[in-house]
Amino acid sequence: MTVSNFKDLKVWQISKNLVVDLYRVTSNFPKQEVFGITAQIRRSAVSIPSNIAEGFFRHGKKDYAHFISMAVGSASELETQLIIAGELEFLENKDGFLQRIDEIQKMLHGLRRAILSA
Repeated sequence: MTVSNFKDLKVWQISKNLVVDLYRVTSNFPKQEVFGITAQIRRSAVSIPSNIAEGFFRHGKKDYAHFISMAVGSASELETQLIIAGELEFLENKDGFLQRIDEIQKMLHGLRRAILSA
């Protein structure tokens, strides 16, 4: 399969779906957290597919790989925030989300390697 658009990338699709699911889940977080951990989780989650998309249309392998690295960083931020939300008992299915993030991180590392070796 030829990848002609970032939307063709499985990692973009999975990370975009994670964003949608996290928006739904965080809508049930305590209202006093709307500008706290809720906003942080949403920002980090949105940053993952956004960086994949932005990097896709950058010129040059190094630039594209840099945006993929930023997506990995956002995934790590998100992982930390979800662990905290779980410990605060705001999030019930923390482990399911953490598994999805782990899958995304592995895919991003593979994509970065592929970009740099092409």
